[in-house]
Amino acid sequence: MNVTARLLLPLLLFGSSSLSACAEPAPAPGGQSAGAPPGSAAARVTNALKKLDPNLTPEHIQPAPVAGFQQVIVGGQVLYVSNDGKYLMQGTLYDIDKRRDAGSAALAGMRKELADSVPLEDRIVFSPPNPKYTVTVFTDVECGFCRRMHSQIEQYMAQGIEVQYLAFPRMGPASADFRKMVSVWCAKDRRQALTLAKLDKPVPEANCTNPVAMQYRLGQRAGLEGTPMVLAEDGTQLGGYVPPVELRKMLDQLAAGS
Repeated sequence: MNVTARLLLPLLLFGSSSLSACAEPAPAPGGQSAGAPPGSAAARVTNALKKLDPNLTPEHIQPAPVAGFQQVIVGGQVLYVSNDGKYLMQGTLYDIDKRRDAGSAALAGMRKELADSVPLEDRIVFSPPNPKYTVTVFTDVECGFCRRMHSQIEQYMAQGIEVQYLAFPRMGPASADFRKMVSVWCAKDRRQALTLAKLDKPVPEANCTNPVAMQYRLGQRAGLEGTPMVLAEDGTQLGGYVPPVELRKMLDQLAAGS
């Protein structure tokens, strides 16, 4: 396999399996979507990606920090495509002066927009009386690190952190995992049902109009590769499982701009 094919293969596989499920692509603030004016750099970039795979639909396109390129977000990945649509670069574009990934702000902005689209009533919230910080967590009831995080939920709240859960049944819509999370979101007491499920205890089977499928698609669009996925209020990904004290330190540092 040549270098180009090796670099593009993960993107193409990801695009074919998950982006095709995204029926409502939306651009992040300040960017352009696939509906860009004909003849524009954004349109040429979109057409170039369609040549690679018809299912590749950019969610966000804006001029890149590197002259002659557009910064593109596709399925939670940041790519750089030349304005003429001839060249594509994958990987981290590192800003030496700012000492950070040049694509991180755009990716965080997109993730914030996706998370903000979920109303509070569709989340399962564990909150202290006066939270200092709020995190959005894409979670699964089966994954070990998700269970570990939830077993420490009181410690997160003691650190002044409100945890707002969104559903991401990692085994997919046809799985028992998915059905179990539907039962959790349809329970009269969602918090108790989620805790029982994470303890591997039975949850009464239930069905209703629920947001599980929608939240699953949002996780795909956000580039979720494993659960849990912890997002700060500005959309910055803080990692997967992070112990309570360490998460508070990370949030303090983010608030301080360091």
